Amino acid sequence: MKYYAIESEYGIENLGVFECNEPKPGFGQVLVKMRATSLNYRDLLVISGKYPNLSLPLIPFSDGAGEVVEVGQGVSRWKPGDRVAGIFFQKWLAGKLDEVKVNSALGGAVNGVLAEFVVFNEEGLVAVPAHLSYEEAATLPCAAVTAWNALTSGGLTCGQSVLTLGSGGVSTFAIQLAKAAGARIIATSSSDRKLEQMMKMGASDGINYKAVRDWENRVIELTEGAGVDLVVEVGGVGTFEKSLRAVRLGGHVSLVGVLSGSSGEANPTAAIRKNVRMQGIFVGSKEMFEAMNRVIIFHGIKPVIDRVFPFVSVKEALNHMRSGAHVGKVVVGF
Repeated sequence: MKYYAIESEYGIENLGVFECNEPKPGFGQVLVKMRATSLNYRDLLVISGKYPNLSLPLIPFSDGAGEVVEVGQGVSRWKPGDRVAGIFFQKWLAGKLDEVKVNSALGGAVNGVLAEFVVFNEEGLVAVPAHLSYEEAATLPCAAVTAWNALTSGGLTCGQSVLTLGSGGVSTFAIQLAKAAGARIIATSSSDRKLEQMMKMGASDGINYKAVRDWENRVIELTEGAGVDLVVEVGGVGTFEKSLRAVRLGGHVSLVGVLSGSSGEANPTAAIRKNVRMQGIFVGSKEMFEAMNRVIIFHGIKPVIDRVFPFVSVKEALNHMRSGAHVGKVVVGF
């Protein structure tokens, strides 16, 4: 089988293609023929060596979907032909996150899914919603579960308001899932073209943050001076203080990413004065994944895919994502 790996040097240019024998599942394990994988900003950090606690060689990418082709002894949950996706943390099935679970993250702590065949523990998989293609299902494990966790940890209810930042996978999933919950969504993006697409996904209002530098003030205006109930904060230091100004008194900020940078300082004074609740979000558990899938199935939600690249063009896919031109998810098909 073929697989991609970073062997001894980081960088997209050093991502190599290798071949080895097809693996075999052991006791309690499942062999999956991968059909598609999707990219996350984390994958760029991993491949560039900017992600913590990495060791080489490493097969990257956390998100993928495929078909069960063989099961090991003792496996009762799956059979050949089942359509499945791997969970991000292979050992975070439910409950609270701990060090053991953190150290089971695909494409970082352990080898990922950028390979033609991958062996999973039978507990490390979920069933793919029947109405989704493999390419669509491959977008769910990290970005969708992260968005779900960001919304549910903030206690989002029907009639509340949500602020999303940018047009990446987490933000587009947050728009779709928040809409399904009956929320009002205010979306920000760098272009009117992207905002038009996000409005079609379910955003109620759009703000071009390049044209409106003080976009947090516009959020306040749109909410009649109150601020939003919940912010899905993917920007990091560069947007954190603006998000605090945009959230209402007693509101919730889900801290997800560092797209605008992780270095520098952010003043938490506004969070104190406004009694804001903040929650760091590190993807989520299998239990969350399955709960989210039930909502996706009920509402017929279809992930937003920007572009699908062939397996031979993984580097091109990474560079496309790094350019920031995408809306939604970038996918690699096998």
